[in-house]
Amino acid sequence: MCVAAPGRIVEINDSTAVIDYNGNRVNADKGIVDAKVGDWVLVHAGLIIQILPEDEAKNMIDIFSELEELS
Repeated sequence: MCVAAPGRIVEINDSTAVIDYNGNRVNADKGIVDAKVGDWVLVHAGLIIQILPEDEAKNMIDIFSELEELS
């Protein structure tokens, strides 16, 4: 099973976006998603698969944080 966590785009260079995951930065291919700096996105296998509304992204982050506290 794969779980994609939301991250925020902090930089874009051509077709590569830099995604910030709570201070950890990774590169992802924009593919066909029309994402821009500041967007919250889901990434799978190095490819942005979805743009998320900010409230949904923050809700997912809260849920993941609660799950971490349970383990």
